[in-house]
Amino acid sequence: MGNFLAGKVVAVTGAGRGIGRAVALAAAAEGAKVVVNDYGVAVDGASPTSAVAEAVVKEIEAAGGDAVAVADDISTMAGGQRVVDVALSSYGRLDGVVCVAGILRERMLFNMTEEEWDPVVATHLKGTFTVFRAASAVMRRQRAGTLIGFTSGNHQGSVSQANYSAAKGGIISLVRSAALGLHKYGVTANAVAPVARTRMSAGVPMELAEIGEPEDVAALVVYLLSDGAREQGITGQVYTVAGAKIAVWAQPRELRAAYASGGWTVERIAEFLPGSVGVDPMPMLERLREMERAARGGERPNAQ
Repeated sequence: MGNFLAGKVVAVTGAGRGIGRAVALAAAAEGAKVVVNDYGVAVDGASPTSAVAEAVVKEIEAAGGDAVAVADDISTMAGGQRVVDVALSSYGRLDGVVCVAGILRERMLFNMTEEEWDPVVATHLKGTFTVFRAASAVMRRQRAGTLIGFTSGNHQGSVSQANYSAAKGGIISLVRSAALGLHKYGVTANAVAPVARTRMSAGVPMELAEIGEPEDVAALVVYLLSDGAREQGITGQVYTVAGAKIAVWAQPRELRAAYASGGWTVERIAEFLPGSVGVDPMPMLERLREMERAARGGERPNAQ
């Protein structure tokens, strides 16, 4: 066992399987006491069971670590609060939370139902909020702590996952808001956009040129939870980890602007917008067009 997180208490949601499980195991191996949260549902959010969280606790304990299971649904305020309450009642403090829990319900936007939209946004976005909200109150009093949300490269947009993409984009804005609002209390907030082999990535209908394992993601998360990352002032960032690659995403900013004395009219906008302000090419759209061209030529689509 290592000591990157020695003496720390870390809560991980969605920790029963995949990346969440890898994060929980890695945090424990680096000395943290771990609250293992998982509602135990299928990929689509159905059939909850507490067994998956309890199984990870047993793995951690068998390896000499210390962990406790929480099977609550973090898409509710009570569920998010319980994750934090269990950390405090079991270990007396909470140094980091990692919100990995998520589900998928794929559908084209024009066919998507409310029943397919609401649970995905609730699990990903609200589920991150409920835990962040409860944890940040504790960390503010401690004047220390780390919040980590999980986003996706699909925050750029997705053909058939508008619900998932919207939630993942929201998590980035939530993380940046947390970073701004909590920095004076010594609390950091960052987001991770993983590309790894999990049950959720198994249905991606294309080859991924850059993809790794859950353990690759866990290594980055452990570092972001560590004092070293906090001392480096790492906050408000979005990192991708895909096998051998770690990348940081740009902060949102204006690219170009045009000004009109006396205000804008439709005619003046028609004159200035295309040439002076222009557009910022959408990488996902360009990639989609490339894939469509490849498919028409009989080639197998490939995602970079």
